[in-house]
Amino acid sequence: MKAVIMAGGFGTRMQPLTCNIPKPMVPLMNRPIMLHIVELLKKYGITDLVMLLYHQPSVIKNFFRDGADLGVRITYVTPLEDMGTAGAVKCAEKYLDERFLIISGDLLTDFNLQKVIDFHEANKALATITLTSVKDPLQFGVVITDKEKRITQFLEKPGWGEVISDTINTGIYVLEPEIFKFIPEGENFDFSQDLFPLLLKKKSALFGFPVKGYWRDIGNTDSYREAHHDILKGKVGVKVDEPRREMAGVDLRVGVDVRLGEGTVVEGTVVVGDNSQVQGGAEIKDSVIGRNCIIEPGAKLTRAVIWDNVYIKKSAKINDCVICNNVSVGAATVMEEGGVVADDTAIGEESYIKRDVKIWPRKLIEAGSTVTGNLIWGERWKKSLFEGEMIKGLTNIELTPEFVAKLGCAYGTSLPKGSHVLVGRDATLSSRMLKRSFLGGILSAGVNVRDIRMVSLPILRYKLRTFGEVGGVHFRQSLEDPATTEIVFLDADGLDFSSSMGKNIERIFYKENFRRAHHMEPGGITELPQVMDFYREGFFRGVDQQLIRSSKAKVVIDFNHSPAGQILPQILNDLGCEVIGLNTYLDEQRGSKTVDEKPNSLQQLAKIVMTLEARAGFWLDPTVEEVVLVDETGRIYQPEEFLSLMTTLMLKSGSRGAFAVPVSAPSVIEQIAQENGSSVRRTKSVDRAMIEAAISPEVVMAGSMAGRFAFPKFQAAFDGMFTIAKTIELSSAAGVPLSRVLKEVPRSSFLQGKVPCVWEKKGGIMRKMSEDSLDKEASFIDGIKVSFGNDWVLVLPDQYQPVIHVVAEAKDPKTAQKLLDEYMHKVERWKKELAQ
Repeated sequence: MKAVIMAGGFGTRMQPLTCNIPKPMVPLMNRPIMLHIVELLKKYGITDLVMLLYHQPSVIKNFFRDGADLGVRITYVTPLEDMGTAGAVKCAEKYLDERFLIISGDLLTDFNLQKVIDFHEANKALATITLTSVKDPLQFGVVITDKEKRITQFLEKPGWGEVISDTINTGIYVLEPEIFKFIPEGENFDFSQDLFPLLLKKKSALFGFPVKGYWRDIGNTDSYREAHHDILKGKVGVKVDEPRREMAGVDLRVGVDVRLGEGTVVEGTVVVGDNSQVQGGAEIKDSVIGRNCIIEPGAKLTRAVIWDNVYIKKSAKINDCVICNNVSVGAATVMEEGGVVADDTAIGEESYIKRDVKIWPRKLIEAGSTVTGNLIWGERWKKSLFEGEMIKGLTNIELTPEFVAKLGCAYGTSLPKGSHVLVGRDATLSSRMLKRSFLGGILSAGVNVRDIRMVSLPILRYKLRTFGEVGGVHFRQSLEDPATTEIVFLDADGLDFSSSMGKNIERIFYKENFRRAHHMEPGGITELPQVMDFYREGFFRGVDQQLIRSSKAKVVIDFNHSPAGQILPQILNDLGCEVIGLNTYLDEQRGSKTVDEKPNSLQQLAKIVMTLEARAGFWLDPTVEEVVLVDETGRIYQPEEFLSLMTTLMLKSGSRGAFAVPVSAPSVIEQIAQENGSSVRRTKSVDRAMIEAAISPEVVMAGSMAGRFAFPKFQAAFDGMFTIAKTIELSSAAGVPLSRVLKEVPRSSFLQGKVPCVWEKKGGIMRKMSEDSLDKEASFIDGIKVSFGNDWVLVLPDQYQPVIHVVAEAKDPKTAQKLLDEYMHKVERWKKELAQ
């Protein structure tokens, strides 16, 4: 007698276990599931096998080959397309000229197949379906038979209201070759849905034979884990390759070259595959460990299924989880029940993988991460959500609507019930989509939303400074990567979130400790259509309107498809300026220009400024916070030049007070300020630190090293639109072209460089820099800045990138270059020393 093993399924419900191997080859007690089926058939004398393959057939062929090693003879049949179960068997018709048995390659069963065959023969059946009783028949085909076991009714995957029996089709059939007359050639044809109902209709000899014993369809990851539990509890007997080792009170199976360290605690039934090490102090209970694995001291495995080449570091705790091939689990990591980690994944130390989380292949989980949801797309799971004031990620891959809704729940929970938040976005469709999901989360926590829709960030900040809201959120497309969305969080004063604010939301997000509003008390959404008018009025009060009107300036502005194109031209026109706008229209699908397009855009802007003999040109960043200045000669200003120029212009206009600049800004700013009776406040480089300094009443301007300016008289926040108007006003007050003002600014040589550096070494680099600076004049406002008279060098670790910045300033270019080279070499040398 022959048997057909159905082994062509994709194993979709078993993902991510089946991402790299076909479902019948998934290991069960360190052996492919299908190997257990082959041995079951062999036990009942069926050694002539036909394997029906489809998905990844080579994996199965390479393992079983011709079957000689197993004492069977195997014929492979691979249909060219998905033909359905019966249709696929039809493809093997020429090999099946006698009674044959069909069985799935992904079952776990100990049925007595001989009894099924005997029943079939005794009743002279055309087809016999093996039946069994299960507690939950909903996911199977229910079968009703009469007293003679003839099948009278089928019901495929019924609902509970339709269930008429708990007897189901097990997928094991005995068939006569005449069955092929009922299966059409070259058509997709299924046993349960097509063939058996047809036989029933034709009143053919179709029987169902109930069998007692163990049967489980290993159809999903839960069923896979439960199958292991049943084997370890002895509910079903399967062959285990690893021989038993004597140990009192423990069923221990150990392969070749296995080392169990002294002090290892073993309980229940434990299998350890060839060449694996369980080091002393580990605790293993009711678990299966594959080949070439290392379990370090203190690790605790309970009901775990570990595949091959897995490294579990010390004190990790894995409870009822599946770890696939080539995975490393960091020290002190905790995995809750139901977790699955697919192939080629690295989990950093002290990570926390929550219950039922599935991690797809080739992922990197950063140390200290808490993974609360399935990680399917993308490559990383970050240990912290926030990067400074924002959360950013690939749209619909890392930042999915589900993720963002949950984020909204966490944010709403952090706020008082019944309070109001302000929410806006840029023009892109992706921002609109994610913002809507986010709003749902906020409302569910009983927090109200004031939706100002498409608006630039400075306007949202301006509104926050007035009244009513406890915070604000802005959604926008990333300039560096159009596929990335950035969610910017602001406090009640319009300031960027501090790190403590971000961590508060992270704690709620990871613990999923959300506040759910009563069904009568969810938050509501209102709109604020007058926000633009409100901003415009404040804008006019912040500038010298008469001076700007009298200058009748002509300027060129590249709006970069930002929302500023909808408001700034009108404001400047009202101030008597002639505005030539570039890229003013909004493009919902494309979004703003990318950072790669910036150099060409600037060159184009410079040419237009010269051609039109405009007073100046401005390139406005899509966030509407950053500005690049082009003067009347077409010169494109570097950020440090722009900062020095604006400081000079402010002082020339009579402004006196303090100027807030980052520690990396040129020293000439101090020189300019002191010569005019003003001072400079050095701050950290992060935006929030600068804006906090700008809130002080003495500060008249805050300027970053990225073309961002805040004028506290209007608002203590970076605002590109106001910066443009202020530049026009100040240049009008100066009464000379911008290029001539720049010539008056003291010059120095200012150089910047950066050295790639992994996160783990940043602290060591800064320690060595600190030691190197002991006998020098150094400041530690942000990074370490060492002064050599009027010259200086700054070594500053980047907050978000694996990079160390080196900045040098000197009077002459040679000295600046020497300082830059010297300290970049030092950083490189320290990196090598730390690697040893």
